[in-house]
Amino acid sequence: MKKSLLIVFALIVSMQVFSQEKKITGTVSDSSGMPLPGVNVIVKGTTNGTQSDFDGNYEILAQVGDILTFTYVGLITTERTVGVSNTINISMQEDASVLDEVVVTAQSVIIRGYNSLGYAVSRTPSVAQLRRQKQKAYHNSIARTLSGKASGVQITNQSGAVGATTEIKIRGVSSIKKSKQPLYIVDGVPIQKQYNAVIQSIDSKDIDYVNVYKGGKAKKLFGNSAKNGCIVISTKQGNYRIENDEVYAQIDENKFERVSLSPLSTFSIDVDKASYSNIRRMINNGQKIPFDAVKIEEMVNYFDYNYPQPEGEHPFSINTEVTVTPWNKDTKIVKIGLQGKTYTNEELPASNLTFLIDVSGSMGSQNKLPLLKSAFKLLVNQLRKKDKVSIVVYAGAAGVVLEPTSGNNKEKIIAALDNLYSGGSTAGGAGIKLAYKLAEKNFKKNGNNRVILATDGDFNVGASSNKAMEALIENKRKSGVFLSVLGFGYGNYKDSKLETLADKGNGNHAYIDNMQEAQKVFGKEFGGTLYTIAKDVKIQVEFNPAKVQAYRLIGYENRMLEDEDFIDDTKDAGELGSGHTVTALYEIIPIGVNSNYLKDINDLKYTKAEVSKKFSDELFTVKFRYKKPDGNKSIEMVHVQKDELREASEDLQFSASVALFGMQLRHSKYDNQSTINEVITLAESGRGKDKDGYRAEFIRLVKSYNN
Repeated sequence: MKKSLLIVFALIVSMQVFSQEKKITGTVSDSSGMPLPGVNVIVKGTTNGTQSDFDGNYEILAQVGDILTFTYVGLITTERTVGVSNTINISMQEDASVLDEVVVTAQSVIIRGYNSLGYAVSRTPSVAQLRRQKQKAYHNSIARTLSGKASGVQITNQSGAVGATTEIKIRGVSSIKKSKQPLYIVDGVPIQKQYNAVIQSIDSKDIDYVNVYKGGKAKKLFGNSAKNGCIVISTKQGNYRIENDEVYAQIDENKFERVSLSPLSTFSIDVDKASYSNIRRMINNGQKIPFDAVKIEEMVNYFDYNYPQPEGEHPFSINTEVTVTPWNKDTKIVKIGLQGKTYTNEELPASNLTFLIDVSGSMGSQNKLPLLKSAFKLLVNQLRKKDKVSIVVYAGAAGVVLEPTSGNNKEKIIAALDNLYSGGSTAGGAGIKLAYKLAEKNFKKNGNNRVILATDGDFNVGASSNKAMEALIENKRKSGVFLSVLGFGYGNYKDSKLETLADKGNGNHAYIDNMQEAQKVFGKEFGGTLYTIAKDVKIQVEFNPAKVQAYRLIGYENRMLEDEDFIDDTKDAGELGSGHTVTALYEIIPIGVNSNYLKDINDLKYTKAEVSKKFSDELFTVKFRYKKPDGNKSIEMVHVQKDELREASEDLQFSASVALFGMQLRHSKYDNQSTINEVITLAESGRGKDKDGYRAEFIRLVKSYNN
């Protein structure tokens, strides 16, 4: 009897143990040991499920004896029985039979193959697949393209009449409201809902493929606007646009300032060149150029000028020139040029580079992520053994896809780039924080520590406003890590945001519209792009009131400083890289010249300006202040320009032609009604040797705009 009671008691205890629910935790990885985010973990035969996080970790409530099923697109489904242990780690194997036929996204990062991070989505056949199947007929709308090919998609014609609006609804685990429409994203650009009817009528002949995201997963990837599901369309051309959503900072053109009232002109240098390549792209595409997209100083500084290398202790030389203004015989044009010291690749210090790459859905176009990857390979091929590269990506979340890797392991770095694909929303702030954290962790003392951000600037998750991003970067630059910003693509290009990031991050901003520009940035200008030789470089020009009645700085509107900022070492300014040139142009009105640009003013009652006769042969004095890359105290240089007119050099003629073209694009009131032909004549006179052909390209560009 006693023995029987013991057996019954043991059975009861055993049943209680097996029926008791407990928390199971573990890590899911692929066959190479890399963590797998987004793996579906379900208690078999129930609706109890979860997903692994970005580090592959998961937790789920289950009972002893339950079977956990692990599923992930492109990998073989794995099952494990819950036992006594509370930890179950899983290594999943590739399923070669389906690996190449899926698109996978996780936290908005899409990566094919063994590095996939995943939410599974339905995918309609591509046009190439339809051709292989020898289908002769194409459907006439997206609705028909999707019908019957993507599970959970319901398509109805509201009235039954020919030409009526088609309603597309996506159903996941829970049904959505009957009248709600999904979010459309076409070639990486979210479409405003008033244009849904236009998107639904796209001819399927123009479509490459369509991805369908259901319910909550779409909301996680693309935000609240996708709560009813999301349809992501990629066209064969890759540049479908309904409207232009590009953003540029407002520019109010500099006017003439009277020397008697404002003798000082103070500004920060600018080595950014993004405006010129962006304008080139628009002209080549036959687009209208927004006024604020035209930054004359960036256009002028796109080109190299024949300034001598510096001699002595300072890292740059100062060069000035004065002649009659080509478009106004009553004024003079002043050119101020800086030449940064050029270092060979071997002379540059070891680099700690962190590539921060936007892989969100807006980067899917051919001129974005695919071009970006090709551009970065040019940089990788120039790295040395002592250089280190890390790669951080961001979309709905941020993650590290390549830990610090030596520059002599180029195949590994390039393989990591090749495995990047786009999809999802854009958490730029999270990506920046993670990139700086990684750069700081691997900081090289006396080395080149830099984050290189590549994006279209369309941040829409987390810190995203210009002010929020500015505050974030101002805080991060204290670490001593510099920032370079590379812009890609069009249609939703956020120039103002990228300019802000570069300015506040002690770096430069370039726009890459093709591989030619990538070669210029990462090939020809490799050192200047990556290695800063002077930071917080400021210029202050004092004009002699005995010689100059008024002056106007051409461009640099977004770089103007208060006069007192010049000697304030806490005030941020521009950076100069190895081999970089900086050119600034002034138009001045000499004393005694009557000009329509100047209006009469009343005499001052309490202040009487007394002009010194001591410097009667001087036109102006230009002062420069800069800091060493790791310094906090400014060093000052002074250069005096005599009142001497010379025949314009080729460099002055060409830089003036570029400035004049920029003024015409902006419809400036100071271009003196000049013509495109005057720009061309001036540019041809200043073309010079033009070893790399950039000046000839400018002339062709202006001629094509004239047509």
